[in-house]
Amino acid sequence: MAKAGLKKKVILIVTIVLLSAFLLWIGVSIGIYNMYFGGRFETNRATMNHVYEFDGLESTRYEFVSDKGQTIVGYMYSAGSEQKAIIVFSHGYGGGGHNSYMKVIDYLAHNGFYVFAYDATGNDESGGKGIGGVPQGLIDLNYTISFVEESGYFPDMPICLFGHSWGGYSACNVLKYHPEVKAVVECSGPCSSTDLIEGGGKQVIGPAVYVVLPVIKVYEKVLFGEYAECSALDGFAATDAVVMVIHSSDDDIVPIEYGYDIYYANYKDDPRFVFNRLEGKGHNTYLNVDRNPELFGSIVDFYNRILSN
Repeated sequence: MAKAGLKKKVILIVTIVLLSAFLLWIGVSIGIYNMYFGGRFETNRATMNHVYEFDGLESTRYEFVSDKGQTIVGYMYSAGSEQKAIIVFSHGYGGGGHNSYMKVIDYLAHNGFYVFAYDATGNDESGGKGIGGVPQGLIDLNYTISFVEESGYFPDMPICLFGHSWGGYSACNVLKYHPEVKAVVECSGPCSSTDLIEGGGKQVIGPAVYVVLPVIKVYEKVLFGEYAECSALDGFAATDAVVMVIHSSDDDIVPIEYGYDIYYANYKDDPRFVFNRLEGKGHNTYLNVDRNPELFGSIVDFYNRILSN
């Protein structure tokens, strides 16, 4: 009887230890996720861009709501007349909203496009206590496109997309919900939420990312439902949109194998896709319009070519 009692105690202790380890694993994984996505991001006021700094650029402010009733603030930018399309602009993660991309927005506006740029949930002028998670970017872009198309405030024109990093992920994934989009320029984005977390996580915590990743995938599914399971490949399959993919081989924020390489492997022979693999341009530096005029000229040419067909 004594041996039987001892055996039960050992089993109980082992069970408690395993359960505690399991709960710790879940708690730490969710804690890491919330540490990165639970807060807000605001543009540094000292470096903030203003419309009056850009000659001929005009803007009108709009408000609408996203999935949880949070206010999203966006601006319609224009310069001159005879615009050919509306480009919905989706910004990246971590630097605040769309303000840091104003030179790109100004360039597109001065080359014949309306540009509707917004701040995603938890960024700058938009509501939300924090971003909440990677799929929130996809959700906000989905709601933004619907607002542009259905609000009645804007002309009935072709819709194109421009997205960088987190915004690139959103721009490709949202095609599943808006197959009517005409053209997409995707810069340095990952294929899926999992790819963004894995690729970025490896840069921060190394192989330990594979320990937390299974919990995070389930957590995102609970928070965001079907949006958490989307991928750019789903988006591409749902649409006839033409896509330009831009990525630098030395990107250490979203490594190229988590976006560009996946798309190239699947679509290198598809005429709907234009691939521009850069060298030595990192994650952000090539978005400097003044230093990369040929690249931005090719982006405008790409939009013009698609819109003329």
